[in-house]
Amino acid sequence: MSDKTIYSDLQQLGSHTALPASPEEAILETVSNPQPDVDYCVRFTAPEFTSLCPLTSQPDFAHLVIDYVPDKLLVESKSLKLYLGAFRNHGAFHEDCTVGIARRLVEQLDPKWLRLGGYWYPRGGIPIDVFFQHGQLPDGVWVADQGVATYRGRG
Repeated sequence: MSDKTIYSDLQQLGSHTALPASPEEAILETVSNPQPDVDYCVRFTAPEFTSLCPLTSQPDFAHLVIDYVPDKLLVESKSLKLYLGAFRNHGAFHEDCTVGIARRLVEQLDPKWLRLGGYWYPRGGIPIDVFFQHGQLPDGVWVADQGVATYRGRG
């Protein structure tokens, strides 16, 4: 089983933690991968992600799907939730949010492989989907389809 000391440095898990004021202020915590000898995929789904249009300050909504194959580190899920929540009052275009989140995860985790699908709901009648991938998927790792249908509107 896993060694519980890998969780000893976590600051946010198990206590009340306020939502960060901005993504830059958010702390993404990591823990050691307890199964580093096995390549496997981790998925986080954020179906209610929100940010703001940087020009109009109107809310934008997305369904984010983050898949990654860890190397030495895992992202701690509460810190990821707080980080994503920090975008609620952050103004940025869809592309900047999606790629910025992926790049921060790559920087902090140094995963073997990571992809992020940003499925944005329509703004001005046009949905924008943004996809990011880092690294090569290791052979033999099963990654399920992200399962987010192309936006179809009322048709």
